Amino acid sequence: MPDRRTQLLDAALAVVADKGMKGLTHRAVDAAAGLAEGTTSNYYRNRNALVEAVLERVLELDAALLQDQGPAAPPQNVDELSDQLAGLILALAGHHGGLTRARLALSLDHPEAVTAGHHLLVAGLEQALAALGLADPAARARDVADYGDGVLLHLLTVRRDEQPDAAAIAGTIRRLLAP
Repeated sequence: MPDRRTQLLDAALAVVADKGMKGLTHRAVDAAAGLAEGTTSNYYRNRNALVEAVLERVLELDAALLQDQGPAAPPQNVDELSDQLAGLILALAGHHGGLTRARLALSLDHPEAVTAGHHLLVAGLEQALAALGLADPAARARDVADYGDGVLLHLLTVRRDEQPDAAAIAGTIRRLLAP
Protein backbone atom coordinates (compact mmCIF):
# COMPACT_ATOMS: atom_id res chain seq x y z
CA MET A 1 0.00 0.00 0.00
CA PRO A 2 1.49 3.37 -0.98
CA ASP A 3 2.03 6.03 1.63
CA ARG A 4 -0.59 8.77 1.92
CA ARG A 5 1.36 11.34 -0.13
CA THR A 6 1.86 8.87 -2.98
CA GLN A 7 -1.82 7.91 -2.79
CA LEU A 8 -2.81 11.58 -3.09
CA LEU A 9 -0.41 12.30 -5.94
CA ASP A 10 -1.53 9.26 -7.90
CA ALA A 11 -5.14 10.35 -7.39
CA ALA A 12 -4.18 13.85 -8.55
CA LEU A 13 -2.65 12.36 -11.71
CA ALA A 14 -5.86 10.45 -12.33
CA VAL A 15 -7.84 13.68 -11.95
CA VAL A 16 -5.56 15.51 -14.41
CA ALA A 17 -5.73 12.60 -16.87
CA ASP A 18 -9.53 12.61 -16.70
CA LYS A 19 -10.40 16.29 -16.28
CA GLY A 20 -7.30 18.24 -17.26
CA MET A 21 -5.58 20.88 -15.18
CA LYS A 22 -8.79 22.84 -14.62
CA GLY A 23 -10.20 19.83 -12.81
CA LEU A 24 -7.28 19.58 -10.40
CA THR A 25 -8.64 20.73 -7.06
CA HIS A 26 -8.01 19.55 -3.53
CA ARG A 27 -11.61 18.29 -3.31
CA ALA A 28 -11.31 16.38 -6.59
CA VAL A 29 -8.14 14.68 -5.35
CA ASP A 30 -9.78 13.80 -2.03
CA ALA A 31 -12.70 12.25 -3.89
CA ALA A 32 -10.46 10.36 -6.35
CA ALA A 33 -8.37 9.01 -3.48
CA GLY A 34 -11.49 8.05 -1.51
CA LEU A 35 -10.37 10.14 1.45
CA ALA A 36 -12.07 12.65 3.71
CA GLU A 37 -12.49 16.15 2.37
CA GLY A 38 -9.56 18.29 3.47
CA THR A 39 -6.98 15.51 3.41
CA THR A 40 -5.17 16.82 0.33
CA SER A 41 -5.03 20.35 1.72
CA ASN A 42 -3.46 19.00 4.90
CA TYR A 43 -0.55 17.71 2.81
CA TYR A 44 -0.47 20.37 0.09
CA ARG A 45 -1.63 23.72 1.45
CA ASN A 46 -2.30 25.37 -1.90
CA ARG A 47 -2.73 24.46 -5.54
CA ASN A 48 0.84 25.44 -6.45
CA ALA A 49 2.25 23.06 -3.84
CA LEU A 50 -0.01 20.30 -5.15
CA VAL A 51 1.00 20.92 -8.78
CA GLU A 52 4.71 20.96 -7.88
CA ALA A 53 4.35 17.67 -6.03
CA VAL A 54 2.42 16.15 -8.95
CA LEU A 55 5.18 17.21 -11.35
CA GLU A 56 7.77 15.54 -9.12
CA ARG A 57 5.62 12.40 -9.02
CA VAL A 58 5.52 12.33 -12.84
CA LEU A 59 9.33 12.41 -12.90
CA GLU A 60 9.45 9.51 -10.42
CA LEU A 61 6.97 7.48 -12.43
CA ASP A 62 8.74 8.26 -15.71
CA ALA A 63 12.08 7.10 -14.29
CA ALA A 64 10.49 3.86 -13.05
CA LEU A 65 8.71 3.38 -16.37
CA LEU A 66 11.88 3.81 -18.41
CA GLN A 67 13.64 1.34 -16.14
CA ASP A 68 10.79 -1.19 -16.42
CA GLN A 69 10.13 -0.71 -20.15
CA GLY A 70 13.72 -0.10 -21.18
CA PRO A 71 15.74 -2.80 -22.89
CA ALA A 72 17.96 -5.08 -20.87
CA ALA A 73 20.85 -4.29 -23.22
CA PRO A 74 21.55 -1.58 -25.79
CA PRO A 75 20.02 -2.23 -29.21
CA GLN A 76 22.33 -4.00 -31.63
CA ASN A 77 20.81 -2.53 -34.79
CA VAL A 78 18.18 -0.12 -36.12
CA ASP A 79 15.55 -2.86 -36.36
CA GLU A 80 15.92 -3.74 -32.69
CA LEU A 81 15.85 -0.07 -31.65
CA SER A 82 12.78 0.60 -33.80
CA ASP A 83 10.94 -2.34 -32.25
CA GLN A 84 11.89 -1.19 -28.74
CA LEU A 85 10.68 2.35 -29.39
CA ALA A 86 7.42 1.14 -30.94
CA GLY A 87 6.85 -1.01 -27.85
CA LEU A 88 7.47 1.96 -25.58
CA ILE A 89 5.04 4.14 -27.54
CA LEU A 90 2.36 1.45 -27.33
CA ALA A 91 2.93 1.02 -23.59
CA LEU A 92 2.64 4.78 -23.06
CA ALA A 93 -0.59 4.88 -25.06
CA GLY A 94 -2.01 1.69 -23.58
CA HIS A 95 -1.20 0.47 -20.09
CA HIS A 96 0.28 3.85 -19.08
CA GLY A 97 -2.24 5.96 -21.01
CA GLY A 98 -3.52 7.74 -17.91
CA LEU A 99 -0.03 8.86 -16.94
CA THR A 100 0.61 9.96 -20.52
CA ARG A 101 -2.63 11.99 -20.65
CA ALA A 102 -1.73 13.61 -17.34
CA ARG A 103 1.81 14.34 -18.57
CA LEU A 104 0.43 15.98 -21.71
CA ALA A 105 -2.01 18.13 -19.72
CA LEU A 106 0.72 19.14 -17.29
CA SER A 107 3.11 19.94 -20.13
CA LEU A 108 0.61 22.34 -21.69
CA ASP A 109 0.18 24.13 -18.37
CA HIS A 110 3.85 23.89 -17.29
CA PRO A 111 6.01 23.35 -20.39
CA GLU A 112 9.20 23.97 -18.45
CA ALA A 113 8.42 20.96 -16.28
CA VAL A 114 8.83 18.48 -19.13
CA THR A 115 11.82 20.11 -20.81
CA ALA A 116 14.46 18.31 -18.73
CA GLY A 117 12.83 14.92 -19.21
CA HIS A 118 12.47 15.49 -22.93
CA HIS A 119 16.13 16.44 -23.26
CA LEU A 120 17.17 13.33 -21.30
CA LEU A 121 15.08 11.12 -23.57
CA VAL A 122 16.46 12.70 -26.75
CA ALA A 123 20.04 12.54 -25.39
CA GLY A 124 19.65 8.84 -24.62
CA LEU A 125 18.26 8.20 -28.07
CA GLU A 126 21.09 10.22 -29.60
CA GLN A 127 23.63 8.08 -27.73
CA ALA A 128 21.96 4.90 -28.99
CA LEU A 129 22.02 6.19 -32.57
CA ALA A 130 25.65 7.25 -32.29
CA ALA A 131 26.55 3.82 -30.88
CA LEU A 132 24.89 2.26 -33.93
CA GLY A 133 27.09 4.46 -36.15
CA LEU A 134 24.30 6.51 -37.70
CA ALA A 135 25.13 9.87 -39.23
CA ASP A 136 23.77 13.02 -37.54
CA PRO A 137 22.41 11.24 -34.47
CA ALA A 138 21.23 14.50 -32.83
CA ALA A 139 18.90 15.45 -35.69
CA ARG A 140 17.65 11.90 -36.09
CA ALA A 141 16.98 11.59 -32.36
CA ARG A 142 14.87 14.76 -32.47
CA ASP A 143 12.99 13.48 -35.53
CA VAL A 144 12.22 10.14 -33.90
CA ALA A 145 11.18 11.83 -30.63
CA ASP A 146 8.90 14.21 -32.54
CA TYR A 147 7.36 11.33 -34.46
CA GLY A 148 6.86 9.33 -31.26
CA ASP A 149 5.20 12.29 -29.54
CA GLY A 150 2.86 12.77 -32.49
CA VAL A 151 1.89 9.09 -32.69
CA LEU A 152 1.36 8.99 -28.95
CA LEU A 153 -0.91 12.03 -29.07
CA HIS A 154 -2.92 10.53 -31.93
CA LEU A 155 -3.23 7.15 -30.21
CA LEU A 156 -4.70 8.92 -27.19
CA THR A 157 -7.02 11.18 -29.18
CA VAL A 158 -8.07 10.84 -32.82
CA ARG A 159 -7.03 7.17 -33.11
CA ARG A 160 -8.05 6.05 -29.64
CA ASP A 161 -10.59 3.56 -31.00
CA GLU A 162 -8.12 1.95 -33.41
CA GLN A 163 -5.92 -1.01 -32.67
CA PRO A 164 -2.34 0.34 -32.82
CA ASP A 165 0.02 -1.34 -35.25
CA ALA A 166 3.44 -1.86 -33.64
CA ALA A 167 4.95 -3.05 -36.93
CA ALA A 168 3.81 0.09 -38.77
CA ILE A 169 5.18 2.34 -36.03
CA ALA A 170 8.50 0.47 -36.00
CA GLY A 171 8.60 0.66 -39.82
CA THR A 172 8.20 4.43 -39.77
CA ILE A 173 10.97 4.74 -37.18
CA ARG A 174 13.20 2.59 -39.41
CA ARG A 175 12.50 4.93 -42.34
CA LEU A 176 13.38 7.95 -40.20
CA LEU A 177 16.69 6.29 -39.34
CA ALA A 178 17.51 5.02 -42.82
CA PRO A 179 20.80 6.27 -44.27
